[in-house]
Amino acid sequence: MSKFRVALSGDFKKPDGSAAFPDFDLGPLDQNPVVEYAYIQTNGVITASDLEGYDALILLIPRIEPESFPSDGRLAVIARFGVGYDTVNVQACTDHDCALVITPDGVRRPVAVSIITFMLALTGKLMPKDQITRQGPEGWARRNEHMGVGLVDRTLGQLGIGNIGAEVFRLAKPFGMRFIAHDPYADPKVAQELGVRLVGLEELFRQADVLSVSCPLNDETHHIVNAERLALMKPGAYLINTSRGPVVDEKALTKVLQERRIGGAGLDVFEQEPSPKGNPLYKLDNVLLTPHALCWTDQCFAGIGAADVKAVFDVMHGRVPTGIVNREVVERPAWREKLKRYQAQFGA
Repeated sequence: MSKFRVALSGDFKKPDGSAAFPDFDLGPLDQNPVVEYAYIQTNGVITASDLEGYDALILLIPRIEPESFPSDGRLAVIARFGVGYDTVNVQACTDHDCALVITPDGVRRPVAVSIITFMLALTGKLMPKDQITRQGPEGWARRNEHMGVGLVDRTLGQLGIGNIGAEVFRLAKPFGMRFIAHDPYADPKVAQELGVRLVGLEELFRQADVLSVSCPLNDETHHIVNAERLALMKPGAYLINTSRGPVVDEKALTKVLQERRIGGAGLDVFEQEPSPKGNPLYKLDNVLLTPHALCWTDQCFAGIGAADVKAVFDVMHGRVPTGIVNREVVERPAWREKLKRYQAQFGA
């Protein structure tokens, strides 16, 4: 092994060969003489032949399944570009002695900012006010029909108070809101430090004036926001989802919005992505929609990319990277042996 070989999923490049995300700085890989990297082209699921002979993979959209792992057993780390990993078979990573790494530090502030953006736009009635302004004097005459909602003493609820949920509360502190959250895995000390009252799931839906969803998608959270829980919300409450689309029952939410049983919603994620042309949500004026990209900024992508590259270099130098999803892999002898080999060849 003369080089540490890194694969990047082919969707990091546009069809014309240019970088899909120029703010993802590959300079550290270019400048390291012991690193060799290449883009692998794939449709859907990455195959074992795609990854043969590679030590690391920086992954964007394609899926990782058991058949993605080559028989050479060389692959040691998959660095996912972001924090979602519902496209990756985590057990298969562990079974093949490969660490799955995500980048919570790269997305914590950008996603939290996108949630605050939705909250301010929805409560300030930004979309209808923009629309009536464009109508000239006739629209201006109706501005009293779109009174905004003040935030002082309103209740901000978080479904999930992990990395992103906690940051939302930090950013929202100057607004003078009450904070509640539901998270069975919450650290009570963190909640106390942030001034957050931990509540039951139903109480969260009943009390929140703005309810933001910041939980991972898994069997436990699929459709956790359903018709029954949406029915508990206040008539003027707003729902925000920036996590994963299937956490929310989209049909149930659409019905609630069509019947104007809540104040509105802000959605950056959908059950089907890309969301189809005929999605009935598009016809509604009480929902703000963005294409799973509201947090996308130059700083966000630079931070995610830097975190992925750092994880790759950590493994190359024989160190355990941060952000490992399948923590059990750290104790597997075969994975530890990979780190020892890398440390011996490429140094610490």
